[in-house]
Formats: sequence, C-alpha cells, structure tokens
Amino acid sequence: MNEAELAQLKQQVCRSIAAARDEIVALAEDIFTHPELGYKETRTSELVAGKLAGLGLTVERGLALTGVRAVAPGREHNARVAILGELDAVVSPQHPQADPHTGAAHACGHHGQLAAMLGAGIGLVRSGAVKELGGDVVLMAVPAEEFVELGYRRRLMEEGKIEFFGGKQELIKAGAFSDLDAVMMVHSEAQTPERKAFVGGTCNGFIGKIVTYLGKAAHAGGAPHEGINALNAAMLGLMAIHAQRETFRDEDSIRVHPIITKGGDLVNIVPAEVTVETYVRGRSMPAVFDANHKVNRALKAGAYAVGAECQIDEIPGYLPLSQHPELSELFAANMRRLIGAENVVPGAHMAGSSDIGDISQLVPAIQPTIGGFSGLAHGKDFCVSDPDMAYIFPAQALAMTAVDLLVNGAAKARAIKAAFQAPLDRESYLKMWADFRAGKE
Repeated sequence: MNEAELAQLKQQVCRSIAAARDEIVALAEDIFTHPELGYKETRTSELVAGKLAGLGLTVERGLALTGVRAVAPGREHNARVAILGELDAVVSPQHPQADPHTGAAHACGHHGQLAAMLGAGIGLVRSGAVKELGGDVVLMAVPAEEFVELGYRRRLMEEGKIEFFGGKQELIKAGAFSDLDAVMMVHSEAQTPERKAFVGGTCNGFIGKIVTYLGKAAHAGGAPHEGINALNAAMLGLMAIHAQRETFRDEDSIRVHPIITKGGDLVNIVPAEVTVETYVRGRSMPAVFDANHKVNRALKAGAYAVGAECQIDEIPGYLPLSQHPELSELFAANMRRLIGAENVVPGAHMAGSSDIGDISQLVPAIQPTIGGFSGLAHGKDFCVSDPDMAYIFPAQALAMTAVDLLVNGAAKARAIKAAFQAPLDRESYLKMWADFRAGKE
C-alpha cells in the first residue's frame, strides 16, 4: 500500500468515527454517570461487551473477573495490536457524579479511555479498514487500574479470585499480552481543557503495603499504663518515615503517602490494633526497593519504641512506565493531523503510577495523555470540557496508528516487536513479584 492509499484508508476510518460521534459521546457519558470500583465493574463491563458484540465481534468476558476482550481480525494475521481502555473509577466522594454508596467517581478519565478504545474499534470495523490490514486489532477493556480498596482486594486474594491487586497484572499472569506486538491506550491530562496531546512521558513505579500495629487494650482513663498504644506506635512510625525523606534523591522521584484506615476501636480503650496503608513510589524499581527498605525500618521502629508489634503486608504494585519511542512518534504524527503540530508536545515525568507500566516492560506500549479535561485529577471538579478532544480525536489517532502498524503485512508492527528488547517476559515478571513477596528483592 502506497502513501496515497494509506492516507485514503485513514480518512475512511476517521470518517466512520466522526459519523459515530454522538454514539461515542453518549457511551462515555453513560459510563461517567455510572462509576464502579475495580473488580466490581459489572455494569460497565456488560455495556462495553454489548458495544463490541454490536460490531459483530466475538467477545470474551470475565477476564480478571470483569475484563472484556474482542479481536477484530485483519485480512492476514501477521501481528496483533491492542487498544486498551480501563473500566474502573476512583474514590472521590465529593464529586457530583460520585456513587452515593461507594464514593466511586470517574475523576480520572477512564470513561474517556473506553470511549476512545470503542471509537477506534467502530472506525476500523465499520469502515471496513480492518479487512485491509495484515494483522488483527485487539480491543480490550481492563479492570482495576486504580490501586484502591486494598482490604477488599486482599480478601479477593485470600479467596483465590485474584493474585494481583491490579487488573493488567492479572491479565499478564493469564497470558493476555503474550501474543501482542504492541499495546496502545490514552489517558486524560487533568487541568488541560485545551486541545493538547502529550507523548512519551514516564511514570513512577510503586509497591503497596498494609501495615498492622498490634498493642494491648486497656481502659484509657482508668488504667492506660496496663495497655500498649498501637496508635502511638503508628504515629511514631509515620514520623520516622518523615525523618527519612531527606535521604530520598530528587532524581528518584520518591513519594510515600500513608493513611491510617483504622485508628482504634473506642475512645475509652487504649488502641490495640491500628492499620496503615501506603505506597512507596519511585522512578525506577531499584529506587523504590531502597526507599521501601527505609520505610519498613521506620515503621518497625515505631512499634519497637512502645513495645507493640508491627506486621507489614507487602503488595506488588506497578512498574515504571517506559513508552516506546517509535510508537509514540506514530501516534504523535496522527494526532498532529487532527489538532496541529504545535499542540502535540513531549510528555513529562509523572510521579503517579499506572499498571500500563508493567505492560511496557514486556511489550512495546504507549499511553499518551490527552487534553479536553478540566479540574484536578481525582478531584471533585474533574470533568470533560471538550468531548471531541477527550473522546473523538484520541479514537481517530489510535485507529490511524493501528493502521500504520498493520498495513503492508503488518511490517511496522513486526519490525517494532523484533527490535524491542523487553526487560521482562511473563515468566521473569511473575518470578520478580514472587521473589518480592518472599522478601528477596
């Protein structure tokens, strides 16, 4: 296929997406007003599955509990390119669209990801373009990106329903990414109402932990000397973490942000059990593991100071995001055609984290961030300010990038995958986290 034919095929795809604009926007708004938390996204999962089935695709359900996957087959099957969207919301109870029972709200833009993924699928399938490609397009809605409700997810793990707290981690374990040559998705760029796209940025990795301080109950007024105050132990542990912060190097982007999820039982009882949840984030996993060792030492010191016990449940978190440069440039070139070259800029490092980072260590992957969103990420004012920028342009850019990768016998996809030196494969990835759980990091 020559350049003129390629351009014509892309225009055909974009026209199909533009023709479905109202359908895509309505889908996004439906998801936005019905937020669900990770591993509980039953309504959203069924909605997405229905849309994929409506494209005439065979749908796999129940992946990592609630995940959905469908393959749009090409004329040939020389490569597979996946486009992802995330099903879950975050906890933001003050958001006007928050679920009154769970506090869930789409205050991070995952509804936009799903709209872009499904919009790309609509364009590729309804235009007939996918049948001109030398490979397949995998459309996947994945659960549980937000690393929240750690107690609930620990119960799922104890029940044998999951092994990892993150949805993409579960799908890696299941081999869902083992046959892919490239993975693409987009993410909202908060506080960016204008038409902007940011490509090639990086993210921190992290590990999670649930910390339990165990003391001894006693009457807080009548006999406090007979107790061991687990809350005091926790506060000392948190202060000891603060004393470590000057040892964290600026270039490592370390972030530690604990919360106390249980501070005791009754006000007139010396707290006998206190629970803390925290992440330890950093730009590289060696930096994360180093900071984690310091944090654990500080937490245990708080218990030692008052004679309490400290139990630390280490939880595999997410790996740093490393976006593939050639994939990023393909996406950027397509987005430039839509919003202008001056509005497509290099992304920066973000101290937050996402489990797309795990995939990026196994398969060439990108997650550019997209404007059209106002308000603070995870805040009560987060909203879509430009539906075309939030939903339609990303769908068109993702679909055009899939075309670039899969035309001419999927030459570009195959070349990118062949040249990619993956830091990990599925087996070494699972072994890394198994060793971490066993205290061997």
